Amino acid sequence: MTYCVALQLNSGLVFMSDTRTNGGVDNINKFRKMYTWSVPGDRVITILSAGNLATTQAVISHLEDRMKLPEYREPILSKALTMFEVAQMVGEILADVIRSSSGDSGQQAASAFNATLIVGGQISTSESRIFMIYPEGNFIEASEDTPYFQLGETKYGRPILVRAFDQNMSFEDAVKMLLLSFDSTIKANLSVSAPLDLMYYENNSLQVTYQHRFEEDDPYLLQVSHGWGDALKMAFDTLPNFAPYGTN
Repeated sequence: MTYCVALQLNSGLVFMSDTRTNGGVDNINKFRKMYTWSVPGDRVITILSAGNLATTQAVISHLEDRMKLPEYREPILSKALTMFEVAQMVGEILADVIRSSSGDSGQQAASAFNATLIVGGQISTSESRIFMIYPEGNFIEASEDTPYFQLGETKYGRPILVRAFDQNMSFEDAVKMLLLSFDSTIKANLSVSAPLDLMYYENNSLQVTYQHRFEEDDPYLLQVSHGWGDALKMAFDTLPNFAPYGTN
C-alpha cells in the first residue's frame, strides 16, 4: 500500500508521497513513488504512483526511455504542448502496460497489475494542472471544487485535508497539513511509512522550487507529530464531559 497527495494551491502545486511497499509482514521495502522531470524555463512534470510496483516502474521506464531517445519514440514528455497532452500520453502508456502484463487472462488478471497515477506540472505554453489517471487510461482533472487528489491508503489522512485545506494557504502551511495527514495515516496503517518525499512547484517558475525528503527522525516531522498528538489530547480535555440521561 502507499499514500500520495497532490495539492493545487493558488501559488503552485505541492506533492508528497511515502516510500514503503508491502508484500506481507516479512516483505517490506522502500521504493520511490515520486518522479519529476524538469527542463528549466520550459516545463516541470511530476508523477505520483500507487498500485502494482512492476506496473508503475514499467510506465516510468517507458517515459524515461522516450525522453532519452526522442528521435526514435513518439510522443515524448519533452514535446507535449500542454499538461492535457501529458495526461493523455501517460494514460495510454499505463493502459498498454497493464494490458501487456495481463495478456489474454481477462479482467481478473488485469486487476492484479493495476496502478493509479497522479500527473501534475506546467508547460510554458499552458497553465499548471493536476490529473488523476486510472488503470484504464482515462483521467480527471483537479478543479476549484476538487483541488487535491489522494492515492492509496487515503481514508486516515483525508479528515485533516477536508478540515484544513485552503487554496490560499501558504506552501509552509500546506507542508504542515500534509505531514499531519501522513502522520495520521502512518499511525493507523503499517503499510505506509517514512521517508516522505516532498516537491513544491511555484506557478510560472518553470523550475522545481523545492524538494525535500523527510526521514523517520526528521526533527520537523517529529515536532509536528508530537505537537499534534499533544494538541489533540488538550482539545479532548477541554470538551464537556458526557452527562448520562436523567442526571444534571
